[in-house]
Amino acid sequence: MTEAILEALAVSAGYGGDPVLDDVSVGLRKGEILAVVGPNGAGKSTLVRVLAGTLTATSGEVRLAGAALPSLARREIARRVAVVEQESTVAFGFTVREVVAMGRAPRQSGWMVASAEDEAAVERALERCELQKLGARQVNELSGGERRRVVIARALAQDPEVLLLDEAAAHLDIQHAEDFYSTAAAESERGVACMAVMHDLTAAARWSDRVLLLAEGRVVALGPSDQVLTEAQLSATFGVALRVGATPDGEPFVVPRRAGV
Repeated sequence: MTEAILEALAVSAGYGGDPVLDDVSVGLRKGEILAVVGPNGAGKSTLVRVLAGTLTATSGEVRLAGAALPSLARREIARRVAVVEQESTVAFGFTVREVVAMGRAPRQSGWMVASAEDEAAVERALERCELQKLGARQVNELSGGERRRVVIARALAQDPEVLLLDEAAAHLDIQHAEDFYSTAAAESERGVACMAVMHDLTAAARWSDRVLLLAEGRVVALGPSDQVLTEAQLSATFGVALRVGATPDGEPFVVPRRAGV
């Protein structure tokens, strides 16, 4: 079994004394997509913040490549871990290319002079997110979905070892959502460890290698997607009758059951 590059060990965390996560353990492995699913308030976004080091656990430990996360400089963490938060902001007054290039900041000197490697990374990120034609556009001129793609491209430009994606496909139309998941799969094939918070259970079933199911801040199940995303387990966790199946060509799906069906 591949060793985890980023892991939470018996982590509990919350805000202002209010607990959100309770004794959560999970490891992210290189070359996989781990989907995190669960009802609203389950602690999914809190887990992202704890793993990113922007929220300190009240107990337990987070380790990056074996080192305690708080012992590492923020610049070192930023070189290795990229985050797309649920409500990521994009600085207005900059072009798309300039915002994506900000993802290279952790790898540049204090003078922030772009190298040929930086330029190449920015071009790759723009291409992966289909933003080449929008590179010169002002960010404030874009739609919400386009700005979301800019945020994703900025994270990809970091060339991270770990991608933490909190509902990154939110606000994307179906084409660009599919493109996003394809991009995440391509990153995992390159050896990147991807953790993606998802509300779309069908997307989790189709694209993830493993699934972490949370409810009320605790782990309900963690394992291969087909073992976690079962009708009984999902229906009990979400409090609604769900159907888990597959299309004739084998694509899995998760949908609510109609009353009486």
